[in-house]
Amino acid sequence: MTSPLLRIHGLHAGYGRAEVLHGIDLQAGQGSVVTVIGPNGAGKSTLLNSLMGVLPSKGTIEFKGQPVNGLSLEERVMLGIALVPEKRELFGTMPVEDNLVLGAFRQVRLRNRQWRDRIDEVYTLFPRLKERRAQLAGTLSGGERQMLAVGRALMSRPTLLMLDEPSLGLAPLVVQEIFRTVEALRATGVTILLVEQNARAALEVADHGYVLEMGSVSLEGEAKKLAVDSRVIDTYLGAARKAA
Repeated sequence: MTSPLLRIHGLHAGYGRAEVLHGIDLQAGQGSVVTVIGPNGAGKSTLLNSLMGVLPSKGTIEFKGQPVNGLSLEERVMLGIALVPEKRELFGTMPVEDNLVLGAFRQVRLRNRQWRDRIDEVYTLFPRLKERRAQLAGTLSGGERQMLAVGRALMSRPTLLMLDEPSLGLAPLVVQEIFRTVEALRATGVTILLVEQNARAALEVADHGYVLEMGSVSLEGEAKKLAVDSRVIDTYLGAARKAA
């Protein structure tokens, strides 16, 4: 059996003396989509920020079989880890294409002379960004900003792409488009760790799922099995799903 691309064991993290995560165990195989669902305040964003190195943590984080706990955020990026944060964190006064170029930092550092080809790949994935390549990022719609945030992360050619609430604040049709993109990315071999409050959409696109409540994993298993688990239905999917 091959080792998982990402393995987390006994992860504790928080803010100062306030511990948010209490011994999290989680893993993700190469080319899989793993989702973490749960209510506000469960620790989902804290988990991603800990994995990215934004927050200090205790426990084991292994990426490609190697511990990364002691590595800086930049070092984790260079290994092939990318995070699309909940707030997107775009450079609003810069054009769309300049935001994408900044995302190529890892490829430039690796002296990959073909890094500019990645822009065309992002434009193929998100044709609307190509139409708005010269437009300031701050003037884009919510859905377009999310596309740009994902596209910028993809410019580094990550092995692990972490998405923090990609559907937050978006119209239903745009949400569908974002999740179609997640499915398309899976086909390219990228491993995706998806943190999402939209449990229904997340479980439909994921291979495996974890339910995070009050900083601990309360349930985990195949996504399709979680989607029909009575506890998940009652808490996250609603009575309509149960009756369907």
